[in-house]
Amino acid sequence: MSKISSEPLRHLQSAASWNDEFDRYKSFPEYGQRTSMTLDEFKYIYYWEWGHRMMGRFVGVVFGGGWAYYTWLHRPKLHTAMSAAISSSSSSSSSSSMATSILLPRNALSAIPPGYQSRLALLFAMGGAQGLVGWWMVKSGLGDDRRDDRHEIRVSPYRLAAHLGMAVGTYSMLLWTGLGALSYPVDRYASIAPVVETTTMATAADRFAPSMLRRYAANLSPDALRHARVTRAGVMTTVGLTGLTILSGAFVAGNDAGNAYNTYPLMDGRWIPWDDMLDPGKVPIWRNAFETTATVQWNHRVLGTCTALSALGAAGYGLLACNRGGRGTTPQVRRGLVAMGAAATGQMSLGIATLLNYVPIALAASHQLGSLVVLTCGVYTAHSLRYAGKGAAMKVGGEAVQSLAGGSSGGRLMQKSAAVMSRMSNMKI
Repeated sequence: MSKISSEPLRHLQSAASWNDEFDRYKSFPEYGQRTSMTLDEFKYIYYWEWGHRMMGRFVGVVFGGGWAYYTWLHRPKLHTAMSAAISSSSSSSSSSSMATSILLPRNALSAIPPGYQSRLALLFAMGGAQGLVGWWMVKSGLGDDRRDDRHEIRVSPYRLAAHLGMAVGTYSMLLWTGLGALSYPVDRYASIAPVVETTTMATAADRFAPSMLRRYAANLSPDALRHARVTRAGVMTTVGLTGLTILSGAFVAGNDAGNAYNTYPLMDGRWIPWDDMLDPGKVPIWRNAFETTATVQWNHRVLGTCTALSALGAAGYGLLACNRGGRGTTPQVRRGLVAMGAAATGQMSLGIATLLNYVPIALAASHQLGSLVVLTCGVYTAHSLRYAGKGAAMKVGGEAVQSLAGGSSGGRLMQKSAAVMSRMSNMKI
């Protein structure tokens, strides 16, 4: 369906227009292997391809429109009532030499958090590039030169993997950016607190205490911090393996490798079918890893198994300290670890079922969606463990905060800080 029109569907409302579009499809080599296709069957695949393109454009419009709105129209405005409430709270708890510190920076000119404009620009560019990569992919299936040994027109598996990899990379960055924006108050600010006005040109260091995230990280014991860092490394490994497994799945689909060796755990009675994995006709030899059916499927099996084991290992290690009364992981992290381990186990089971049933469309689509679930759980858990990063775990003086892991007053302070920042999103400093 690389050659369908991208015009609105209104030009295909009549039977004659549909027949004209079908005749245009028949002029391409792909129709030569589907000569029994009816007009209704053509409409079915047409709607899928057209809908895929329109959905991509719709996502771009929504993202670009929201970005423009929160950049130029929805600017922070200072509400008198809020300002008076802050001043009243300050005067009741501090002396006349103290003034209230508002947590938003004085140069806040939009509702987009500082430092996020470049990320949004990159995401917008990645979305646009995704369309170009998609056309580059489908263009590889337009001619007779893409017929494989079964004499079928197929898109290049390399370009298919590039298209899928671009989509997964964009999704992962969107997810990480969204989680970062939601947790921005906790990551950057402590709370609304009085500060001493020693000079009219107060610096950021004078006006703001260390963020709640850094204070929490600095308050962890060495053992708890070490445990959190090892857990974070395990989660990041799982995320990386998930990405590699998704890319290997693109080569499985591109080579139609799921319809061979439909047994598990052995591949037609062998753990490693050496005789089938190396085709001497493929030069250079590394092409076998991406074009030979047995090698492509074996790679996907191994990567999928490693991903599941990594997820279970990271979840088990991260939850281990909880059973011993440790505080190296927060409730948010523990929920993420449980979800990641469960999702990885379910995804591997779904992959096995898809293979044994000769890749029915419903199972194959569910398996592809399941990979995004595993990736989402991994990214969420890794982001929840950001306090274990070297940048967050810094010395912030002798003042300590209560542990956030047990849902104590520190947790309530975090919620209060986020609520205050939400109410201040309309302020103009």
